[in-house]
Amino acid sequence: MMTLDIAFMITAFATMIVIIDPFAIGPMFLALTPGMTASQRRRVAWRGVFIAGLILLVFAAFGEAVLGFIGISMPAFRVAGGILLFLTALEMLFDRRTKRREQNTTDQSHDADDHDDPSVFPLAIPLIAGPGSIASVILLTGEKPGVEGFVTVMGITFAVLILMGVTMQASGYLERALGKVGINVITRLLGMLLAALSVQFVLDGLNAFGFGPGAG
Repeated sequence: MMTLDIAFMITAFATMIVIIDPFAIGPMFLALTPGMTASQRRRVAWRGVFIAGLILLVFAAFGEAVLGFIGISMPAFRVAGGILLFLTALEMLFDRRTKRREQNTTDQSHDADDHDDPSVFPLAIPLIAGPGSIASVILLTGEKPGVEGFVTVMGITFAVLILMGVTMQASGYLERALGKVGINVITRLLGMLLAALSVQFVLDGLNAFGFGPGAG
């Protein structure tokens, strides 16, 4: 029988909502879907969320097994993943992540004739299911192995993805309500939280190698 681990659920939710960052996708989603009707945008949004969810589900289920097959230990991946997430946090804090995403969006719009449907690329990959979110689901399922951890992580991930879909559908309203300043403030606060979480992942990995407090 599964028992609720509130602390782990909070950590998983904070990690996934910061990494996937559903509140910052609005302006980029509008730029990816110029001239589309509301129903077309709705289909693109939910198709992108569905594809990203499948990708994250596969990595959550088999990511650690693949790492083991190629000889990478989970503590080593925790350290590497933590560093990757820390770099993402720095990008959020200094607004590089939004600028990079906007650049990808601009490049995509220039090539619109060849890519009429952005739901797979760049929406599902890499804007939603990117290196950060893939590393996060592997790290979180590794933190709590077994069915309970897997169900908890994926349940929270799917909840965040649903929030992402709703945000994309309401992107125009959200952008007007929060404004650029509001979105920037939220992004930087989430970046600070992600920086702290990423350091914790690194410390957990080093602890498993015998470094740090509690190592034995």
